[in-house]
Amino acid sequence: MSSRNMTLLIIVALLVWLGSNGLYVIKETERGVLLKFGEVVDPDLKPGLHWKIPFVNNVRKFDGRVLTVDSQPERFFTQEKKALIVDSYAKFRVSDTAKFYTATNGEVLRAMQLLSQRINDGLRNQVAIRTIQEVVSGERDQLMIDLQESLNDVARTELGIELVDVRVKRIDLPSDVSESVYRRMNAEREKEAREHRSQGQELAEGIRAAADREVTVIRANAYRDAEQIRGEGDAEATRVYAEAFNQDPEFYAFTRSLKAYQEAFSGEGNILLVQPDSDFFRYLKSPQGAE
Repeated sequence: MSSRNMTLLIIVALLVWLGSNGLYVIKETERGVLLKFGEVVDPDLKPGLHWKIPFVNNVRKFDGRVLTVDSQPERFFTQEKKALIVDSYAKFRVSDTAKFYTATNGEVLRAMQLLSQRINDGLRNQVAIRTIQEVVSGERDQLMIDLQESLNDVARTELGIELVDVRVKRIDLPSDVSESVYRRMNAEREKEAREHRSQGQELAEGIRAAADREVTVIRANAYRDAEQIRGEGDAEATRVYAEAFNQDPEFYAFTRSLKAYQEAFSGEGNILLVQPDSDFFRYLKSPQGAE
């Protein structure tokens, strides 16, 4: 191989080495800073292809997307000095690459640890000024809003990150007090249930008494009306009988005698002792009932 070819190969190899070590790419999902002997000289590298001087410049890349830091559940005390276990998480992204690199050395895990500590401190302060009722339901949304507002400035100035959102996932009572709280809640619910049952029983007794009274009144009115109708019917029957019998008194006397004979001799072996000249045998002596 001639010296010319050797020189050409060396030049090509040098160009390849310079290209591989001098060119770099910043993706759309990345943020980066350009360093010169460890000092930040360009804090905001734009996405695309860039050039750096090997051995002089260095590039640190960070994830530019929204990241999540999931804090460990911590015990906080409310305004009444009651302990609560609060589990939370936060969404953040790098906003100031130079400050982020200076504060965390470009390590996302380090940034998450620092942010988690500040979130816990903020939650401790926010829970301490509220009651259990306010933390659990009454002002839970406001707590997260206040926490995000108070932490956002700190996160920007100290860590170079923007706090997108802070959320409380779960709020529990500590295991050492939850049992007593549950027992007290059960006792309160049982007391409330007994009160409701007694009120229901009292109302039911009132309804039964009113229904019984109404039934008695209805029966009395019905009996009165029935007796009145029965009396009117008996009176009408008596009037009809009287008019019928007045038309033929002799026939009426005859039918009454037949009925008396039927009732007197309805049984077997009956014995009847009467005077021979008794009116009982009036129509047996003569069909006309003559004396």
